[in-house]
Amino acid sequence: MRYFTAEKLTFFVLFISIFFSGYTVNAQTSQKYCDSLITEGQKSSNAGEYLKAVELYTKALHIAKNNNWNKQLFSANNDMGASYFALLDYGTAIKYYSEAYNIAVKYNMKDEEIRALNNIAILYTRKNDFTKAQEYFKKIYGISKQRKDSLAIGIYAFNLGLVLNDTKQFKQSRIYLDESFRYSLKSKKLNLAVRTAITENEMEIGSRKKAIAMAKVLLTEIPDKSNPNAVTLFLIMAKCYKKDKDFTKAVYNVQMALANNDPADLDTKQTIYEMFTDIYTESGQLAKALISKDSIYAIQNKLHDINNGKEFENNSVKFEIQDYKNQISLNEATITQERRLFYFVLGSMAVLLLLIFFIFRNLSMKHKQKKLIAENNQQLLALELVQKESESLLQEKKFREEQHEILLEQERLKNEIEYKNRQLSSKALYTSGKYQMIEEVIGLLSDQPEVAEIPAVTKHIRYLRNSLNTTDEWETFLTHFEEVNQGFLSRLKSVHTNLTANDIRFICYVYMNLNAKEIATMLNISLDAGRKRKERIAQKIGLEDSTSLYAYLSGI
Repeated sequence: MRYFTAEKLTFFVLFISIFFSGYTVNAQTSQKYCDSLITEGQKSSNAGEYLKAVELYTKALHIAKNNNWNKQLFSANNDMGASYFALLDYGTAIKYYSEAYNIAVKYNMKDEEIRALNNIAILYTRKNDFTKAQEYFKKIYGISKQRKDSLAIGIYAFNLGLVLNDTKQFKQSRIYLDESFRYSLKSKKLNLAVRTAITENEMEIGSRKKAIAMAKVLLTEIPDKSNPNAVTLFLIMAKCYKKDKDFTKAVYNVQMALANNDPADLDTKQTIYEMFTDIYTESGQLAKALISKDSIYAIQNKLHDINNGKEFENNSVKFEIQDYKNQISLNEATITQERRLFYFVLGSMAVLLLLIFFIFRNLSMKHKQKKLIAENNQQLLALELVQKESESLLQEKKFREEQHEILLEQERLKNEIEYKNRQLSSKALYTSGKYQMIEEVIGLLSDQPEVAEIPAVTKHIRYLRNSLNTTDEWETFLTHFEEVNQGFLSRLKSVHTNLTANDIRFICYVYMNLNAKEIATMLNISLDAGRKRKERIAQKIGLEDSTSLYAYLSGI
């Protein structure tokens, strides 16, 4: 029978708690899901589906606020403000932009702070509150200066320059535009916009010829004349020509602006027709001026319809948001009731589990006693195993010591063999030297004619010649060599049966590690003859290089 221990019971309680918690309470939403809501909202906003975008942002806001996710909270507020800005509900837009700005400041999110300030400043330019717009653009410009962000300095100096142009502060505007130009050299798009603004500044201060020249140069750099900067440049030239009373060129440039303007940009289109009206009125072409005026009315009516549509959509959005908030409140009330029920069930289960705990406690104690006895038996077995391991280690240690002694004995025998080989080689060299000296003496005596006439000397010379027969001496050397290097010659002859007696003699001297000169002396041959014999023996043995002969012999 298997028993519940106290640890198992605790785990069981924890498992039941987690199970009911997961059953009755919604799992915490992940940041990834919250980010996906914001991303989908941005896609809907870009597609003009502001109602859907605001609904998605509202969900993201609720989740981010409940989980204190600052980054998502900022993004949802900022993007919500952008959607209301597109719906022309500037009051609600500024509310969300301000909330985004406060979050960025509170949590020291510098990049996000700049984004929020920039959106607020742009909103004020749309409301023609240039003083406020200038104030916020200056804040961003100051932060960019502190951070030494060259691109940001260029962008916000440009924005300040545009605002100051709109408020007729042309000299101050030019200071910021010139600074922006210096920082815009690495951004082609920004550089083009800055130079367009400088061209407009030149026109406003009365340098019309310079403005026209600058505009023409800039237009050559814009292959796509539907670029908003190209449209602006055409209007700047039109204004300059109008002031110079060159109405033909003024009309041409306004026509170019109209031809390249985005049809969806009704505000710029209205500005173009207002320019047409002014030019035709000033040039006395009143019929054309009236036609242009009618076009302005048509655009205004269209803008009015769009604004009404956006106002209706805005109201729909607000209704949907309120409905969504009501739904959230209802869900939260339901969750609260479920949570209360959960706690009641959990409490009842806790009481029940306590009763079960006391029932199983006695069984658990008995189980522990049996377990303790089993553990004692295991410890005894473990002690026996340790003892056996100790004996095994002692035997292993003894074996290693014996192996070490064997290795030492082998090393001693090796050294003894090397020593005896050195003695043998010394004796052989000495004998060889002695025989060489006898040969030299015989040679000297034989070269003397008067020596041949003395019988006793001739007899001794013959005796010396007979003593030069080294066969007995070689046999004695070979016997000593075999005693010192037991088995070497037998193994050599068994592996290489084609070796002659002279080859074996030469090999013995090589094995004793004699140098070429010593071997040549002992064999009474020249160094060159010794080298050739060594090469021949190496070939017989099957070696490619005679220099490896000693290493090969040592291996045998």
